[in-house]
Amino acid sequence: MQEVNLALKECGFGRFHVKLLLSAYVGYTCGLAVSMNTPYILPIAECDLNMSLLQKGVLNAIPYVGMIVSSSVAGFLTDTFGRKRFIVYGFFGMFIFTVISGLSQRYYVLVTSKFFEGLLFAASFSPFLALTSELCHSGIRDRVMLVQSSFVAIAQISVALISWAILRYDWRDTLFDGYIVLNTWNYYLLIMSFWSLLASILYMFIPESPKYLITQHKYNEARSVLIQIYNENTGKPVESFKYANLWKDTMKQDIDETPEGEQKSQLSVGFENIKPLFKRPLLWYLLLFCFINFFTMTQYNVLRLWFPQLSTIVENYRQNGTEDLCVMLDTYTHDLRIKISNASVDDVCVPVRSGDETYLNTVILGCICLVPFIITSILVNRVGKKNLFLVCGLLSVGCTIGLRWSVSKIALVSLFSVGVSAAQTMLSLTQAMIVEQFPTSYRSLAMGLIMTAGRMGTLIGNITFPILLNLGCVVPFFTLAGLMLGNTTMALFLPTKKK
Repeated sequence: MQEVNLALKECGFGRFHVKLLLSAYVGYTCGLAVSMNTPYILPIAECDLNMSLLQKGVLNAIPYVGMIVSSSVAGFLTDTFGRKRFIVYGFFGMFIFTVISGLSQRYYVLVTSKFFEGLLFAASFSPFLALTSELCHSGIRDRVMLVQSSFVAIAQISVALISWAILRYDWRDTLFDGYIVLNTWNYYLLIMSFWSLLASILYMFIPESPKYLITQHKYNEARSVLIQIYNENTGKPVESFKYANLWKDTMKQDIDETPEGEQKSQLSVGFENIKPLFKRPLLWYLLLFCFINFFTMTQYNVLRLWFPQLSTIVENYRQNGTEDLCVMLDTYTHDLRIKISNASVDDVCVPVRSGDETYLNTVILGCICLVPFIITSILVNRVGKKNLFLVCGLLSVGCTIGLRWSVSKIALVSLFSVGVSAAQTMLSLTQAMIVEQFPTSYRSLAMGLIMTAGRMGTLIGNITFPILLNLGCVVPFFTLAGLMLGNTTMALFLPTKKK
């Protein structure tokens, strides 16, 4: 592994890594579309799918159920059988189910397809995080990982602009004598499916991780990958690469084909390799990261996924401009309860559309989310990941409490943006610390387990948020602030360097 790192350092940073980051951007946009396109269609599809507030929460959360189901298993399998195949097949499977989502006519069909989108994205997410880190030498890894994480904010802007461009129109087409009705939100989901198809195609041209290949004793393949990176980054001939003959004297040969018996052997070796993960001190770090990611993703995804819906409510319930956020939210939930209790068969459902203000606010949120990544990429090597994590945690707590009393649009968008961007930075710092603490042979499994914990937090948070909102606007925001304060306290016990 030290030799791989030295060889990657000789390769430097160049065109190959730009291609890798471009693929990662498309992958992040694809993943964000899985969770983020649902909040955009909630207001406009409310009547078509006859959704209640709780059903909206379930639809927001259901992709994370799929992610929870597959994260840990996919993490173990990618450590055993490689990163690339899971990335390519996972994104292509997402393309298929996103098309099904776009053609769905019933709520349960959309929920089911969203579940499989989440399941397949989780099978791709941990591998492509691990792949990026393993194709960078230690000198640039932290910065590259932070840049890659910033793609969440850029993807958020991209998705918001696409949503703004499509969802403001009224499209409705009937196919097969009314059997399929395509509304604006159906077309929107079909268009968004091309992100996952593009991600699958791009990752076909990214090589397998040389560090993974070394763990499988495929030295010739690993050397070929390093030579490819060197050629693309420097444009120099192979002869000038001082690691061109690396491992040629190694007795172990490449395994070009893996028969069934050897696959079983790989599985047994894989189970043997992960044993240290469940022993001290790594088990302690694993549990600590799981709890921290649980609360961080709860905060981050509840605020992020409910922001378009809350912004639409504010846009439609603001009267004289002096009401704070909680007055408007309490008025909305009160009106919704009355509407449901007095509903009759003859009532015509009229959806509450998101106006330009909601999309513009989301674009602003995405732009502000870029700022912390620029700051942390500069400070991370000087200040340290743990200290930055603590600062972002306290910032997120303050912004969440402040939402309760926000009155102006500027204050509302600013507090949401800073709170979400701080939590997003915490997630990227957590991913960088995971890469640092856990070795290659079970890094994807550790990442999968920790992301599973985070996605459970997202699932619980999105289902309970509308329930808490019905109890009163103050309850969910103060609950989120309390959880994040406890999360920041736990971060004091994070390791500062690799053990």
